[in-house]
Amino acid sequence: MEKGLTHYIWTHTRPQQLWILLVVAASMIPYFLSFDLPKQIVNGPIQGQGFEGEAARQLFMRIEFALPVFGNVVFFPGIELNRLQMLIALSMVFLALVVVNGLFKLYINTYKGRLGERLLRRIRFELVDRVLRFPPSQFKRIKGAEIASMIKDEVEPMGGFTGDAFVAPALLGGQAATALFFIFVQNVWLGMIAGIIVAVQAVLIPRMRRRLLVLGRERQLTARELAGRVSEIVEGVNTMHAYDTSNFERADIAARLGRIFKIRYDLYQWKFLVKFINNFLASVTPFLFYLIGGYLALQGRLDIGQLVAVIAAYKDLPGPLKELIDWDQARQDVQVKYNQVVEQFKVDSLIDPALQELSTDKAAPLAGALAVANLTLADDSGAHTVEHVSVQFPRGEYAAIIGGAAAGGDALAEAIGRSVWPESGRIAIGDADLFGLPESVVGRRITYVSSDAYFFFGTLRDNLLYSLKHAPLREPEYEDAHANFRKWEVSEARMAGNPDHDIESDWIDYEAAGATGPEDLFPSVVSVLDSVYLTKDILELALRSAVDPHTHEELTTHIVKLRNTFREELDKAGLSNLVVPFEPDRYNIEATVGENLLFGTALGEQLVGRAIGRNAYFREVVGRAGLDRKLYQMGYEIAENAVELFAGLPPDHPFFQQLTFMTPDDIPMYQQLLQKLKGKDFAETTDEDKHNIIRLSFAYIEPRHRFGLLTDDLMKTIVEVRLAFHEGLPESLKGAIDRYDPHSYMASASLLDNVLFGRVSHRHADGPERVRTMVIELLSEPGLYDQVLSIGLEFNLGAGGRRLTQVQRQKLNLARALLRRSDYYIFNRPLPALDGRTQEQICRNVLTLVRDNNDKDVSIIWVLTNTTLTDLFDRVLIFDKGRLVGDGKHAELADNATFRELVS
Repeated sequence: MEKGLTHYIWTHTRPQQLWILLVVAASMIPYFLSFDLPKQIVNGPIQGQGFEGEAARQLFMRIEFALPVFGNVVFFPGIELNRLQMLIALSMVFLALVVVNGLFKLYINTYKGRLGERLLRRIRFELVDRVLRFPPSQFKRIKGAEIASMIKDEVEPMGGFTGDAFVAPALLGGQAATALFFIFVQNVWLGMIAGIIVAVQAVLIPRMRRRLLVLGRERQLTARELAGRVSEIVEGVNTMHAYDTSNFERADIAARLGRIFKIRYDLYQWKFLVKFINNFLASVTPFLFYLIGGYLALQGRLDIGQLVAVIAAYKDLPGPLKELIDWDQARQDVQVKYNQVVEQFKVDSLIDPALQELSTDKAAPLAGALAVANLTLADDSGAHTVEHVSVQFPRGEYAAIIGGAAAGGDALAEAIGRSVWPESGRIAIGDADLFGLPESVVGRRITYVSSDAYFFFGTLRDNLLYSLKHAPLREPEYEDAHANFRKWEVSEARMAGNPDHDIESDWIDYEAAGATGPEDLFPSVVSVLDSVYLTKDILELALRSAVDPHTHEELTTHIVKLRNTFREELDKAGLSNLVVPFEPDRYNIEATVGENLLFGTALGEQLVGRAIGRNAYFREVVGRAGLDRKLYQMGYEIAENAVELFAGLPPDHPFFQQLTFMTPDDIPMYQQLLQKLKGKDFAETTDEDKHNIIRLSFAYIEPRHRFGLLTDDLMKTIVEVRLAFHEGLPESLKGAIDRYDPHSYMASASLLDNVLFGRVSHRHADGPERVRTMVIELLSEPGLYDQVLSIGLEFNLGAGGRRLTQVQRQKLNLARALLRRSDYYIFNRPLPALDGRTQEQICRNVLTLVRDNNDKDVSIIWVLTNTTLTDLFDRVLIFDKGRLVGDGKHAELADNATFRELVS
């Protein structure tokens, strides 16, 4: 990157800068005319100069020039106007000049803004491009949050400065020089006064602002460090909780904020001191104009029109002058920031851009064996992790690497996967150096996967298919309006130095996954998910997902029909009481009182949470049947029982797991509330206390809590109120509740709840597990299975895939690697979180899958966590202390002491 920001701007925006400078020069003409016109209006029509007689007239808009050779040439003879007409005409010209000057400013500012945003886009892209070309070791020394802060925030002022880099000094300097020249023309003494003040401001203010640059740089650095520290807190929050260091982190953040406060406070003090001095100098000049100009006017050496014009012209001088000084401050400020960014992104051994060029061509299979010659690797401390290792991996060979912790096998795998660069030695494919091949070749023909899995924020499907997104292979079809926007977008991208690849294109390389297109990709996806035992997990995610019936109409229709099939299966298994279904005219004993009362899921804010107790219609229906008193009495007894049973227990007691209607922290509050309400009638209780008591009854389930409070009469009343509530439901509330309907899909409920359409009985301890197993079996029928699995693939993984367990992340990482066909598969301890038996099963599945999906020349290099699996491979390599100490078939290594120790 170029060291000077101004040179960088000029290099990339030269034609645009020259054009806008030309426009600025043209704008100076009407700008100067707008200064002279007030004098003409005051001296002419208003004071009557040139209109001494009653019938006196003057020429308006006469255009005449004295040209060499030709003499005086009249281009327009002008129009004779009287005094009033001249006043109106000159005023209209003044208005026209105001409009023209305004249009010039509008065009110049808009053009500058577009130019600045375009260069800002270029800078940000170049920085991200450099990040993508950093050597692997660089990422161990930098913090992602600091890099993001620089790209997002610290380069932001550079975009704003771009449009002003050359235009501002030309425009503002031109305006200030025009105003100053005009003042000199009117009166030399007044011009000298203005010039002296301007000179003082131009010299003094920039010198005082140098301190602001130093403080600004310190503020930038401390803010960047704060962003990095906050990122560390987010990443390591579990460690902080585990070691009780949260208060240490609070102290650290407070200290950092204190330093930032001190810097910013000093910055504000100095900034406003400079502003005070600048404003004072700007205000002194009018005082001198009024004093000296007034004196000259009284002496007859300056007419009133000239004095008015000078004062009017000076009003336009401090603004451009101040902005010009601000521009110089901004120039120095952004130059400092630019230098810091360049320094941060100046990294040795950047990856050659040619190695990352986009290629839409199919990568040819790698020719020749993978050869490691005299390879030495070192960590950041300089310690050697691999020393002088030479080995070959022929095509079609399945090789296992074993060794203890930091034995060197995992480091060798990292080097083959290009996650580590060699200190010396060479890794080659045939005659080609591995690190000299483009990523469009090795990034497709060699697949590397380790246990250190990273997943991007998005769906499970997006992350699974990520390994196939190499280049835009199929352009999207746009409507005319969007196509025109796309053309404009491409033009802007090219002008900003960005690639014009369409992110909306289909980037998935279906052929690499053994498919011809999106239609037949799913079988390949299912096969890899089955191989790593991830299919059941995804089905579980699908069961817990809500599905939009409009988007998945066929699936949701089938789910509704499946309810009867599910009931039949329960009857066949003798488990008809395992799930109690929702029936419009019956109370569901396994559901809460509130759920039975609403018989649906509250969606709108009118019925969600505490709002339902304040809803006028709900209160009117419940009160009309006297149910409010019954629920109050029920809630009162629940509170009494809960306080009596749980008051003396510690908050972490397992009994509280059954207490769904209140938390341990609520116990003291209800103790006080019961004392307050003791002996009071329902009518004497406040609305707030009624709400706190009744809400307990809403969460009550008789088979679970067993307080014996739900009588047949109360259940009958609840069902009657439910029917009345839905029959008279006003239009304003019809969209606020998703009613339970046996013939309709419930959009607000999960897939599992829609199949059950009821609640699992609390009398069966293993009820939920048995229900899920039965539902998964029902959903496994042809046609339906793929749709449900597809729903699970839409599960959002969250930041870094943290919504998945560690085991699930490692399985998904391996599945992502297996989805594409490659010449070499490098598995570097991909499943350390799994138990030995599961590792063996997945290992066998993977070897079979790779053998079935690829030709016989495909090679596998697997660094094993479970060393007992070496008999599954053609060859075994043993590493110890960074050296290769054994190499041969499983049966041949029986006499190797290190081998016996590792597999025993």
